[in-house]
Amino acid sequence: MAKQPQDKPPGAAKASRSGNPAVRATQPKPPPAPPRGSYRTPTAARRAPVQRRGQTRSLDVTEPNLPPDGASYPQLLRGEEYARWRSVAGVVMGLSFFILLTNLLSQFVVFLSWTLFGSALPYPSYFAQAFAFERPSGMLAANLGIATLIPVSCVLMMLLHRMQPAWLLSVQARVRWPYFLACLGVAVVALNGVLLLSTLVSRPASFGPQTGFWGFLIVILLTAPIQAAAEEVFFRGYLMQALGSLFSRAWIGVVASALVFAFFHGTQNVPLFLDRFAFGLLAAVLVWRTGGIEASVAAHVVNNIFAYIIAGLTTSIAALKAVREIGWLDAVFDVGGFAVFAALALLVAVKLKPATRVQLAGLGRTTVVQ
Repeated sequence: MAKQPQDKPPGAAKASRSGNPAVRATQPKPPPAPPRGSYRTPTAARRAPVQRRGQTRSLDVTEPNLPPDGASYPQLLRGEEYARWRSVAGVVMGLSFFILLTNLLSQFVVFLSWTLFGSALPYPSYFAQAFAFERPSGMLAANLGIATLIPVSCVLMMLLHRMQPAWLLSVQARVRWPYFLACLGVAVVALNGVLLLSTLVSRPASFGPQTGFWGFLIVILLTAPIQAAAEEVFFRGYLMQALGSLFSRAWIGVVASALVFAFFHGTQNVPLFLDRFAFGLLAAVLVWRTGGIEASVAAHVVNNIFAYIIAGLTTSIAALKAVREIGWLDAVFDVGGFAVFAALALLVAVKLKPATRVQLAGLGRTTVVQ
């Protein structure tokens, strides 16, 4: 009995090639086999053209990195190209530039001021008076020196981490103005309300502007907001992101950045150190839980402006600058004011609902799922 041919699977006849050249010419050619080694790696996939809003755009590795989708603010730096050495180098370089540039710029401003306005005094005497905040030029120099923390933070983000500096502002890479303005109003009421209460409890203050108050006032209004914002961009912004990205737990960056902030305020007794650490910790928690530095900047700006203005109207700005120790009661009132502000800022966040984690889809960014 002859062996019957086995049934061919469906479509086999179409896949076969005829021996007749005329027939073979009418059959579709099979697609060419991909060359060996042509597997598209994740990097190559990132370079593939992506259609977005009717335009073709090539995502290239030379573009700034993006943070991980869904990351909290302290861990924004843990992107695809993240390496721990970048965070360590950033912290060391940032603190070094902070010490170096702040001193250089502030001394240059004081020297320039002495050259233009204070040549009657020997420079060492003028220098001492200025940096004791007995002259407005000293406050101007100190505030402008600290303001260098903004470009330092931006340069570290761009060159070391290859990320846009806008990610220092919030998880949405921008300032959420409605939330910032609301926190500014809350800070004016909460911080000054607690300050007034502490003044009534301790001792009534006698008001009277100090000598040269109006010159100080101009410097305060023009530069104190920049100085306060610069400290927040660096300590609650870059430093918290760099330290927070070193570990899998975001709270480590929150606590560590607050400790560095308190230590960098120089000589201080225990209540004053804990006061500054508590402020740094509350500010860092606000940044973590609200997804941006708006609330911490608002509190810092209001605190510094009103602290110096009130000092200039009651005692002197030089006396406030010379403070190296405070009592426990003063520390309790000070921390209490920040705690009240933090609670109210969180309530405002519940109302306005700012994003607390990175949402790349909402930013119009395109990513590739690995």
